[in-house]
Amino acid sequence: QVQLVESGGGLVQAGGSLSLSCSASGSIFSNYAVGWFRQPPGKEREFVAAISWRGASTFYADSVKGRFTISRDNAKNTVLLRMNSLKPEDAAVYYCAADKSSVPHKTTKGYDYWGQGTQVTVSS
Repeated sequence: QVQLVESGGGLVQAGGSLSLSCSASGSIFSNYAVGWFRQPPGKEREFVAAISWRGASTFYADSVKGRFTISRDNAKNTVLLRMNSLKPEDAAVYYCAADKSSVPHKTTKGYDYWGQGTQVTVSS
């Protein structure tokens, strides 16, 4: 099993930046692809970005492409999500999730383990 803890959320003005961190413990972290998802108030959880288990491949939702960057450090059991040029519509609870597949899924159903989430608020 893998335990995931997100951190780094907070309040930021539109146009600003935040970095979210997903820290893992438990099983060998490098055996899992990792994804970031977000859930705005009253909406379904949606895919944001994902990274393969060795970090060679990354994937992004169209809405964040060019603004967000996902990376991982398997030695530190950490995945980062760097968010630039934030918009009010980026406000949500952000979750990281671990996927046993070598190439991550872009839907929630493909993920085996989830963190508790971290709130991101963007003021206009």
